[in-house]
Amino acid sequence: MVSAGDFRNGVTFEMDGKVYQIIDFQHVKPGKGAAFVRTKIRNVIDGGVTERTFNPTEKFPAAQVERYEMAYSYNDGGLYYFMDGRTFEMIPVDEDKLPDGFKFVKEDCVCKVLSYKGSVFGVEPPTTVTLKVTQTDPGFKGDTATNVTKPATLETGAEVKVPLFIDEGELIIIDTRTGEYSSRA
Repeated sequence: MVSAGDFRNGVTFEMDGKVYQIIDFQHVKPGKGAAFVRTKIRNVIDGGVTERTFNPTEKFPAAQVERYEMAYSYNDGGLYYFMDGRTFEMIPVDEDKLPDGFKFVKEDCVCKVLSYKGSVFGVEPPTTVTLKVTQTDPGFKGDTATNVTKPATLETGAEVKVPLFIDEGELIIIDTRTGEYSSRA
């Protein structure tokens, strides 16, 4: 059991027959009245985000979300297949369960597949990936103003903004959480 007073970011619990994960929380102690916990929770199955307040003494059953490290193998239409490195079992994941940052993941990249009671509901890509720039315009000498960027296409087909000094064929590091250029590899 998890009490609302013990809520922290990332905690998963069951409420009203659904599984929720804490995205953000705040313990509030007003000058008048009882204390309460203000939260932003996400339904882990359908992804819906809700704001709700709880009494700190409320208790909920803890939900066990399993995270398996699996290698992304290939996609076939709207299904993306992940392979368990221990059992070599292939698990299909529907395209709508993939986050935006998945467009930076290439084949054989290890991701975390999230499941609850055997049902896969999401995928966590690695926080950073190293990718090759396949197409970008050349930077011109004299374009040295700060924070000037240009579009670049990566080997996965995703487009990002990169600094002017990045050329085709270079390896760069991308943060999959924000989808932004991080540094040269």
